[in-house]
Amino acid sequence: MHELRFGLTAPSQCNYLPLQQEQLVFLLPEQPLDDTLYQQLLKFNFRRSGEQVYTPHCPACRACESVRINPRDFKPSRSQRRLLHKATRAGWHYTLEQAAGSDYYPLFAEYIRHKHADGSMFPPAPEQLDGMLNCTWLNVKVLKQYQQQELVAVTIVDETAEVFSAVYTFFQPECSHYSPGILAILYLLQVSLAQHKNWLYLGYQIDSCQKMAYKAAFKPQQRFIQGQWHSFG
Repeated sequence: MHELRFGLTAPSQCNYLPLQQEQLVFLLPEQPLDDTLYQQLLKFNFRRSGEQVYTPHCPACRACESVRINPRDFKPSRSQRRLLHKATRAGWHYTLEQAAGSDYYPLFAEYIRHKHADGSMFPPAPEQLDGMLNCTWLNVKVLKQYQQQELVAVTIVDETAEVFSAVYTFFQPECSHYSPGILAILYLLQVSLAQHKNWLYLGYQIDSCQKMAYKAAFKPQQRFIQGQWHSFG
């Protein structure tokens, strides 16, 4: 990796741990980004937000641990297999396609209003979704989940030559009992294996944040802890 220049944001309240202050290291925008560099940065705990990439660099906290799964090693648990069978019986199916050309905002807005009215993304705005879907230097795809013929869930997925990175999932709130977020990961692992990807990145895991607890159930997995990847499960 060639020499890169980074900036540091001012401290602000953490969205996940309210008693902590958050700071982010980000790649300065005048430097050219492409999928190869992004793939390298993913290995060092970075994520994408719009056109920028960042990693937490908080003064008194190291709780954010990037999670990745090797699709060749993953074995679904009994409960995950039951969920897949339940979804199949209900006529659930999925596609993975390019992100451009469809309007997912109504579904996104409904999800934010019902699921995250107390969070930093409320009230929803089209610019929030556009920033995740549109990136000039990266191939962004969407995993679309259907029940029968109805679109019920969308997962925004970054793709490079060797990896998929799950960015964000939103879904019809009334479909919560099918756990579309968990199904999205299971489906992405299927696609990752079929397309010979080395890793599926799931974003950050914070053990004390209940909203992220579901990621720990996907094993074996690796977590980026204090500058190194550690295996679990």
